[in-house]
Formats: sequence, C-alpha cells, structure tokens
Amino acid sequence: MNIRKVSTITTLTALCIATNYVLAGIHQVKIMDFIVFIGGFCLGPLMGASIGILSWLVYGTMNPYGFVPQVWLATMFSETIYGLVGGLLRARFVPTDFKGVRLRLSIFFGAIGFISTFFYDLATNVVYASVFNVSVIVALFFGAPFTILHQVSNAAIFGMSSIPVITVLEKLLGSERVVVS
Repeated sequence: MNIRKVSTITTLTALCIATNYVLAGIHQVKIMDFIVFIGGFCLGPLMGASIGILSWLVYGTMNPYGFVPQVWLATMFSETIYGLVGGLLRARFVPTDFKGVRLRLSIFFGAIGFISTFFYDLATNVVYASVFNVSVIVALFFGAPFTILHQVSNAAIFGMSSIPVITVLEKLLGSERVVVS
C-alpha cells in the first residue's frame, strides 16, 4: 500500500468518526455509510470494508447511545456492506467522462444507498432483537420508521454526493474519473 492510500484510509476513517459525533443528535441521518462506500469505490472492497470496521471500532466503543458488545460487533461488520458494495461496483465502472450520465448515475447511486442500508438495518435489527430477547418481527416493525428514515437519507446522500466526491478523490489518488460502462 502506498502512502496516499494509507492517508486516504486514515482520513476517511477520521471523517466517519467525526461526522457521526457531529450528527449524533439526528437519528438515522449519517454520512459514515456514504464515506465507507466511497472508500470502497475508490480504494477497493477490502479497503472500504476496513474503513467501516476501523470507524466502528472507535465510534462504537465510545458511542453516545451506549455500548452493547453484540450490537457493536453487528454494526461494525454490517458497515462493511457499504465498502464491499462500493468496491464491487467499481469493478463494473470504466474511466470516462460524466457528461450526459449525471442524472442516471445519481439515481443509480441513490438506489445503491437505499438497498445497502436495507441490508445493514435488517442485520442490525435482527441482532438487536436477539440481544434484548425481543421478537424479530416486533423489532423490525418498531424499527421500521428508523429504517425508512435511514434508507431515504442514505439514498439522498449517495445520490447527490457520489459523483462530486468520486471525482475529487480520483483526482487526489491520481486516477481518472469513473462512470458506469
């Protein structure tokens, strides 16, 4: 790994942690998921997953909502979904220009944020139910409003921010712009 990648991983991890603390008062609206996704997209699935794990390693142990080891592990490993998806999507992208495809890509990235968040929330809600001895159905039902808010906010963040952030990071990392082939 070169110094640029290590610096980028460190910076993105720090941004994940910092933005989670800044947004702690706004439930289910987080930039961390997006940052992990972008890390995976620009650096590969393993590096993206690493950003997710490292971020939750720190944030989860000093979580303002409290610390429950099982939920912490579930969120830490579920966060890797975003980095893995970002990295795997990258394999389907080729260097080119964004002209004429911005709207389509924004919708695509928004859908990716929405779907990835569904699986993240499903996994963490099932673990929560198990830890607190609550029926999974009850946990999913009462967690639905939070899940929907999380999905919609991630869809908006991923949709509006992916193209500009990918463009900047690709330039910083010395690569060309990327779009769906």
